[in-house]
Amino acid sequence: MNGSALSRRTFLQSLAAASAGSALLGPAALAAATDDPRVEQILAKYISIDMHNHAQVQLDHPPQPSDSIPDLGGAIRRSGFTAISAAFALDFSKLEQPGDAYGHFMNGLAWLDEELKHGNMRRALNLHDLKAAHEKRQPTIVQSCEGAQFLEGRLERVEEVYKRGLRQLQLLHEKDDVVRPLGDVYTRPAHLGGLTPFGADVIRECNRLGILVDLAHASPETIQGALKVATKPILVSHTSMDKRPGNKPIPRGMAPHLISAEHARVVANAGGVVGVWIHVADTIEECVQGIKMMVDAIGVDHVGIGTDSDITGHQDQPNTNEIWPNHNGGLFRELAAEMLRQGFKPEEIGKIGGGNYCRLFDAATAGHS
Repeated sequence: MNGSALSRRTFLQSLAAASAGSALLGPAALAAATDDPRVEQILAKYISIDMHNHAQVQLDHPPQPSDSIPDLGGAIRRSGFTAISAAFALDFSKLEQPGDAYGHFMNGLAWLDEELKHGNMRRALNLHDLKAAHEKRQPTIVQSCEGAQFLEGRLERVEEVYKRGLRQLQLLHEKDDVVRPLGDVYTRPAHLGGLTPFGADVIRECNRLGILVDLAHASPETIQGALKVATKPILVSHTSMDKRPGNKPIPRGMAPHLISAEHARVVANAGGVVGVWIHVADTIEECVQGIKMMVDAIGVDHVGIGTDSDITGHQDQPNTNEIWPNHNGGLFRELAAEMLRQGFKPEEIGKIGGGNYCRLFDAATAGHS
């Protein structure tokens, strides 16, 4: 794990600790964030999705009968989201031998298989599935992965994982595919010249099959190269503006993860969507201010929510539903309430909360089963 990853992990753990403290507060101390009746109306009318969430899985072994299975469905219901894009990062685990990354990826899928079975849930493979889940009030996930190290240079694996239900692929994370790298990331010195030929092939294969391409963690040069290749709009699932509301200082180690207005507009001008993080906001009010900054930079039709938290409360990531002290009522419910307070219209919240993602997801998956 490199220095930037360590700094980020330390920062996330401090956020998680603050959130855990908030869980000790009694109901009288909690903010009455969702007493606006429009919040439940928004949840009922619009599909909402966290575009990047870390559902708890184990990568070093498949689930065993003695393992405790997290209540994924209950956590999603609590959040107010219709769905999460469920990802896991391969390059924080030991990858020592050829096949390790692929094996870890398959273990992660097996864990999510069990969590879905436990919650009587299924993966959403297209927009029709998201709509059906929303209408039935049945939580669902879009299967994702943070980093494509499992490919290990083998393009045919894109189709293999598609058949296992993968519908969103974040090509890059912190470390390269050790066999055939896909492109430069923004937290390491550039050494590949942006998108590599293999990275371009993977994007073409995702477009052909019906997988939404996520370029979070990609350098600006990699994104520019991807836009020349892609035939479908791209997603940058989780980041924030490189300026905080009130010009507050950026937390140590987080600056490389943030996006400039110019960089974000490149994505938006190509029809894409940029997701706003929770990781550089000390309060829910500041988080919504950060969403407003992104909207002002690229327009309401190109902004989404990608928390980079853990819906099931894994110790290495902030718990999605307990991000800020006094706000434990379900993340999207609380965000929607705060967005209303700060002047967003319900239809704008519908777009940012999930409508914009649905447009991209449909563009990627339409015509595929």
